[in-house]
Amino acid sequence: MTIVCAALLVYTYLLFGRIILSWVQSMGSWTPPPALQPVLGFIYEVTDPVMSFVRRFIPPLGPIDISPLFIFLGLTLLRGALC
Repeated sequence: MTIVCAALLVYTYLLFGRIILSWVQSMGSWTPPPALQPVLGFIYEVTDPVMSFVRRFIPPLGPIDISPLFIFLGLTLLRGALC
C-alpha cells in the first residue's frame, strides 16, 4: 500500500509541475532549454492521459482549465481512502 500512496503523491507533484509549466509557457517569457526537453516531455506524457480524460467531461472555461482541480480532488480522495 505504501508504494501506491507514494505513486499518488508523485503524480500529484507531477501534475502540479505541469500546471506551473503551462502558466510560465503561456506567458511567453520562458523558453525551456534543450536539456529540460526530456523532463518536460516526460511530465506531459505522464499527465496527458488523465488530463485528456477529465477534459472530456469538464471543458475549459474560456482560457482557464479547471480539470486539474478535479484531478487534485480525486487524488486527494483516493489517497485519503488508501493511505
